[in-house]
Amino acid sequence: MSVADLPRAVPSAGPWDAPAVRTGGARRLVGRLALPAADAAALAVAAPGTGAARWFGAAYSLGVFAALGCQGLHRVRICLRTSDQLPQLAVAVAVPLLALLPWAPDTGLLPGFGALVAVVAARGAVCAALRVAHRRGVLSEPAVLVGSGSTARHLAALMVEHPELGLRPRGFLAPRGSGDVRPLLGEPADLAAVAARFGVTRVIVCSDAPEVVSALRAQRPRGVDCCVVPRLAEIGMAVPRGRLDDLWGVPLLPLRRPGRGALVAKRVFDVVVGALLLVVLAPVLLALAAAVRLSGRGPTFFRQLRVTRSGRTTEVVKLRTVAAGHPGGWAVRAEECTAVGRHLRRTHLDELPQLVNVLRGDMSLVGPRPERPYYAVRFAREIPRYADRHRMRGGMTGWAQVNGLHGDTSIRDRARFDNHYVEYWSPWWDAVIVARTAGVVLREATRVLIQPGGNR
Repeated sequence: MSVADLPRAVPSAGPWDAPAVRTGGARRLVGRLALPAADAAALAVAAPGTGAARWFGAAYSLGVFAALGCQGLHRVRICLRTSDQLPQLAVAVAVPLLALLPWAPDTGLLPGFGALVAVVAARGAVCAALRVAHRRGVLSEPAVLVGSGSTARHLAALMVEHPELGLRPRGFLAPRGSGDVRPLLGEPADLAAVAARFGVTRVIVCSDAPEVVSALRAQRPRGVDCCVVPRLAEIGMAVPRGRLDDLWGVPLLPLRRPGRGALVAKRVFDVVVGALLLVVLAPVLLALAAAVRLSGRGPTFFRQLRVTRSGRTTEVVKLRTVAAGHPGGWAVRAEECTAVGRHLRRTHLDELPQLVNVLRGDMSLVGPRPERPYYAVRFAREIPRYADRHRMRGGMTGWAQVNGLHGDTSIRDRARFDNHYVEYWSPWWDAVIVARTAGVVLREATRVLIQPGGNR
């Protein structure tokens, strides 16, 4: 099939003209439960079940199940090959065993070997059953392609020609003015509405137009698996093969799924670490508050409205650093600060009261730094995708800040760093940013003690 033939490869009848009924519910349910159910059944069979080994088997099974989920191995891929994920499966059964080895019964590594064999066999059986169902037209998955170029048309043709892939193309979402493509279901911004109308459970993105990025960030429906065709699809990428998907030889990179579990994990991190920091730093905060109070006229604390997640505003609390009579603009000049305030701003210790905001749920420990409403509206109007950073609750510190992007620095760079953090967030990354922030604060505080007269 040549590129010139691609527009004609999509048939004019058949799956495209099927009634617009909600057929994705069963496939979505199977996609969510098939592999977790297979893993649970396999681990229940493989775990030791008698005597003193019973508790060990239960703990080990839960550990393996959690490791499989954390690695994203409960997602049903388009290419149903268990062999691709064998290294990741081996890691998932080995790590919990090593962690529990001091309490293991006299069975050595046999539980790990048995769990690996059972999980691989169960997953192989599920994948084989799904392949048979797909060939018979059962549990086929409604899919939408984002883009209108030759790649999108080629993938649509492959779905029709290979029903064993389990994908039934519903149509295209193309940016305005991208040319005639049939059937055109709408623009990328219509993704959520189209997914709901057709019961879509799979979205394949074949375009990197700016409006596609914003639409996916704003309209990515929950429960829908999104994959992207890389720009250089013929070149090998440094992605574990178990994570990579493919559609009849065309590689696909799965996008991370936004989920409530991630938000819960982040909130737990905020409460635990924030409470610990507040207890440990309470004497320091009280001493600094007293120093601010004695430094001159004005209140001890400074309150200001900031824009946080989903455009909501919250009142952020800081130690006052500006002398009375100075309203403060975009960037506070050194001559506008009190003597104590200059040191507080240099060491960032004026932010300590925001730990209370964190515990109240107004802010997060780590996230995009919240901005004042006027500037947030202005930057969203002038800087592409600036508003996308509001997908996550604002933070005391962030990826942009630990890279030196604070104060009077590039807003475009900050927006890029913040959006990068939102897309790739993980608990480990939060811990790294908190540690780096602590290092910056300690370094600047040491400089202030050595050079007490230094300015920021």
